[in-house]
Amino acid sequence: MMESIQLDVIDVRKEFNRRVVFDHITFTLSARESLSVTGKNGSGKSTLVKITAGLLSATAGRVRLVLDGIEVRSEDHRKYLGFVAPYLQLYDEFTGYENLEFAARIRGANATTGTIEQLLSRVGLLRWKNDQLGTYSSGMKQRLKYAFALLHRPRVLILDEPMTNLDQEGIDFVREVIEEQKKRGILIVATNDAAEAQNCEQNLDLNTMRLSSAVIPLASSSKF
Repeated sequence: MMESIQLDVIDVRKEFNRRVVFDHITFTLSARESLSVTGKNGSGKSTLVKITAGLLSATAGRVRLVLDGIEVRSEDHRKYLGFVAPYLQLYDEFTGYENLEFAARIRGANATTGTIEQLLSRVGLLRWKNDQLGTYSSGMKQRLKYAFALLHRPRVLILDEPMTNLDQEGIDFVREVIEEQKKRGILIVATNDAAEAQNCEQNLDLNTMRLSSAVIPLASSSKF
């Protein structure tokens, strides 16, 4: 039986150099629920998802993860979270395979050679598994970041600008990942693209600080 899961973002505030980026951000997501975070450039989309993923501290408020009614310690959130963003840094001196092997080690994931190779095959990088990451294109690096995020089958998957640097094959793969995650866990997508936002059932608009379950209409321009 699948564990029950709940992610709570509670009254979160973030300031940079005394400038308030956002304040009083609150939402709750459970299994099979999804949320898009939208807003103009500078509205704090990436900042909010970094805080949710535990990569950045909030000025005030907190993020809580609850499994089967038991709150998970904040330092253990990463065991249940996957995060993908164009700005994440990988290890250029390592091969694609070595990057995933290292990620499995630091996460304590039980990843065999077969598991890693299967994941590399799924993201379309198996033939380059022994090439140093420094030789990868930006699109190949983005695919490897998905392999990183999916290595431990995260209960919560957070994507920041998920289609960045990807060709059509890569975009189709991400759409597949999104649909799979919506069936078994929690999905959060930060995006400027209305079509990407429509993959989620709820929307948090950082321009208005409004949380809505309404589907976002596609405009003539696909950007917010």
